[in-house]
Amino acid sequence: MLPTPDTSHVAYERIYEPAEDSFLLLDTLSSATETAFLQHRFGDDYVPLVVEVGPGSGVVVAFINAHAQVLFGSRNVLTAAIDVNGYACKATSETAMKAASENAATHGRYLDAIQGDLVTPLKDRSVDVLIFNPPYVPTPELPKQPEPADLPQLDTKPSFNDDSYMLSLSYAGGKDGMETTDRLINGLPQVLSSRGCAYILLCAQNNPEKVKDRIRALGEAWNVETVGSSGKKAGWERLQIIRIWVE
Repeated sequence: MLPTPDTSHVAYERIYEPAEDSFLLLDTLSSATETAFLQHRFGDDYVPLVVEVGPGSGVVVAFINAHAQVLFGSRNVLTAAIDVNGYACKATSETAMKAASENAATHGRYLDAIQGDLVTPLKDRSVDVLIFNPPYVPTPELPKQPEPADLPQLDTKPSFNDDSYMLSLSYAGGKDGMETTDRLINGLPQVLSSRGCAYILLCAQNNPEKVKDRIRALGEAWNVETVGSSGKKAGWERLQIIRIWVE
């Protein structure tokens, strides 16, 4: 088992704490099936760009960067992240740099974590592997999408209300828990490269089979399958990871 990056420096009162969903992503990405898929898809001296959207503590993107040699069969891997929460961006970079220093023989090249809304900061067709652990909890409504003025400056101490708001952005998913994920899926045809793939986490309440049908409806070239799950409850996978790719 590959070591999990240390996140003891993270302020969990305002940043999502690694939990079952985070660790399911780590287990899935490091499974024999997925490492074989990634190494086959990005072989031949290709240098993939891996972007995690909504990294929170940074545990997932730091894991990928730290263990690039194992996951991709090469250290020639670029990693980056995007989060609306500036505190999460700072924590992600700290997590990634520390994990890289502890895995000197296997890490890739970590670029940065930038503050932004989903995939809007990215160039078209630039992402080879997109990772998304979304706010998937069904809620009556989404938190207000933040403007710069809605978020505290990094050099100021956030208030309790600031912390509560930033945490809500990490878990509140609106109707069926899918409103933010729907926005990201809409952007996949624009942002994924010709070899691109995406790993997205869903819970049972997100209606995963409907999500898969929607992705297949993007066109004949679009494929999707479940590649990781946390087990079943009353016949439903409680959490699952779907892999989306184009052939």
